[in-house]
Amino acid sequence: MNVKDGILEYLKNKDISITRAESTLGWSKGALLKANSISSDRLREFILQFNDLNLDWLITGKGEMLKNTSIEKASINYEYKGAPYYNVDFIGGFDLVYNNQSIKPDYYIDFEPYNKPGVIWCNITGHSMEPELNNGDFIAMKEMTSPIEYLPYGEIYGIVTDDYRTVKRMTSSDKPGFVHLIPTNKSPEFQPQDIPVSIIRKVYAVLGSMHRLF
Repeated sequence: MNVKDGILEYLKNKDISITRAESTLGWSKGALLKANSISSDRLREFILQFNDLNLDWLITGKGEMLKNTSIEKASINYEYKGAPYYNVDFIGGFDLVYNNQSIKPDYYIDFEPYNKPGVIWCNITGHSMEPELNNGDFIAMKEMTSPIEYLPYGEIYGIVTDDYRTVKRMTSSDKPGFVHLIPTNKSPEFQPQDIPVSIIRKVYAVLGSMHRLF
């Protein structure tokens, strides 16, 4: 198996079309499918974007295709083991859960890295953070109580304003009193934006994610 064949197999496994992958990477249409081989620069771009792809597997064919095979150790239960999962989208519906403590979780996800106080699981919708976070993934989140200027930049957060909720990578902005939100997907319809800190009501750290395994 050569590198190109490995990439195509990976995309098929992830149910990502070649056209969508090229668009996400900012490559021209046909750049992947029509290429006889993948240059080192193109391979580096691909690995940075699709960062769950195991490079050793791609180069040697040995091991697992995906890096995060340990996620398979996660299990669900109804016995309060792990962190609660609510079958709602952070983009729409999450406020119902967080503002109404009488709503009970659908079940608990027992996965050791995220079995911590204050962590909950919910869903994410949309394609702006692909391939890091895919439409329909479970995401583990925890509310941040520190002032936003003291939060680590470069991490992925759930941002809540009066009008909307979004999940983006947050960095500093050139504009005083603003933060810069960056989508992972490089498609033209997803653009970075600066928003004023004053409109942000809550911030949740996105601790991790998993595909629907259950």
